[in-house]
Amino acid sequence: MKLNTPRWWYVRDSSHARLTRTLLKPLGWAWAGVTARRIARAAPVDPGCAVISVGNLTVGGSGKTPVAREILRLLRAAGVETQGLSRGYGGRLEGPVRVDPTAHTAADVGDEPLMLAQGAPVWIARDRIAGARAAVHGGARTLVLDDGHQNPALKKTVSLVVVDGETRGDEWPFGDGSVFPSGPMREPLKAGLARADAVVVMLPTDVETADPELLATFGALPVFVARLTPEGPPPTGPQVGFAGIAKPWKVERSLKAAGCDLIDFVPFPDHAAYGADTLAFLADRAAVYEAGLVTTEKDWVRLTPEQRAGVSAWPVVARFEDQAGFTAFLDKRIQAAR
Repeated sequence: MKLNTPRWWYVRDSSHARLTRTLLKPLGWAWAGVTARRIARAAPVDPGCAVISVGNLTVGGSGKTPVAREILRLLRAAGVETQGLSRGYGGRLEGPVRVDPTAHTAADVGDEPLMLAQGAPVWIARDRIAGARAAVHGGARTLVLDDGHQNPALKKTVSLVVVDGETRGDEWPFGDGSVFPSGPMREPLKAGLARADAVVVMLPTDVETADPELLATFGALPVFVARLTPEGPPPTGPQVGFAGIAKPWKVERSLKAAGCDLIDFVPFPDHAAYGADTLAFLADRAAVYEAGLVTTEKDWVRLTPEQRAGVSAWPVVARFEDQAGFTAFLDKRIQAAR
């Protein structure tokens, strides 16, 4: 059974849910220890091509998959044969297998690889080494490794950490710094940043500049700012929104900021599977308000073709504020590794 992401994870004040945090602390210490040992003992394999790792330090909600998608677009537009590689979380196939958007479903390969494969060749593999070799055999000169920061299997040319730049109110991307399940961190902040080559701060469209206090957290690391930009306006008329992502409240906030007449919003756990009963519930809820249904592209690809007919997708893409500077940074690192 999947659970919704606790909002208190992303509150810096540790007095929120103090008892729960305290009880879960030992599990967080154990999680951090296992992660550190796994990374320290690994012998990364060179797959024979450049590897750009796009990851995060928290369990989700930073925008890493849109960033991976944008990197694939930029490098392929520059003429570099770049392909994606993902674990395929949520899919039944172990791989290595190249994702076919016309034949595979999210239940086969996972929702995020299915999204990435709309614009570039993408492979899924539980074994990242086998997946990388399959991609190289398939012509890849550069690999974009989605969610790879805590996976030490492959030798990385560039390690990017994507961080949610939302700091308004009491929100902070790392919460109080506690490791899962006591907090949102996959590993301690200092340890994760030590392996990073650069940070990508993902800002909401309605926030003008990144928080200086957040930027100071990254020390001397290069920082690139990107934004999740809607590909178009939300559907017109009253809407009931829903989303099964790590931070569903961000979708609700973004829809409202984009001018959507959002009557109601229903959050679901990350990667939630939408069965017939769930869609019937959502349709009934929309009917009460004489409204349409709207969701994210990531959620929409998890729907069956029949379910999609009654739901509008609202796609967003990542765009870098300094696109030229970011691509030059990647090119310099890739060239230096050859």
